[in-house]
Amino acid sequence: MNDELHSESDFNEQSSEEIGSDELLSADNLRLPEAANILVRLHALRAWLSRRRSEASLEVGGAALALQAAIQQAQQDEARPRRRARHEGYENNSTGQVTSMVHAQAQLQEAQASLAAFDEAGELLEECIAHTQGERVLVEYYLLIEQRLLDAGYPPSMPNAEQPIEHTAWFEVMAEVLRRVEHVGIPEEP
Repeated sequence: MNDELHSESDFNEQSSEEIGSDELLSADNLRLPEAANILVRLHALRAWLSRRRSEASLEVGGAALALQAAIQQAQQDEARPRRRARHEGYENNSTGQVTSMVHAQAQLQEAQASLAAFDEAGELLEECIAHTQGERVLVEYYLLIEQRLLDAGYPPSMPNAEQPIEHTAWFEVMAEVLRRVEHVGIPEEP
């Protein structure tokens, strides 16, 4: 019985240490030493992707709640009896509610697109790890994300672009992933 308690406490300590290291490695201001091993760099990227995916999931939940609240408010206002004298004012309020619902729905769709993009980025990383060995993993991952952006119609950064490209939530996430790969994959210069 004592051995069981001891091993359980060891497990809890190990889990909290692992969670702590993931929090450190996922920090936006992480600075890895130049000599950091590729496994540490990969772990830092995975931890960051996991944190960002969790944040995106929370944003989806918040957006869904905002949409639900907008719908409930519209239903409550629709159910209230109204007088003829207020009919015109009610129409203006109705337009505002529709705008609020449309806005909430757009926020939900954008949050869902961000979450899906983080899922895609995580799957692509695991695919690269499975098919690439050693130091080339991060390079191949970067090139794969960059190719996905090109395939989706996002041209390489050009200062004299005639028409600006609409930056979708998917694009923003993929661009953020590229910046993170650069951040953890390239040693800092003194």
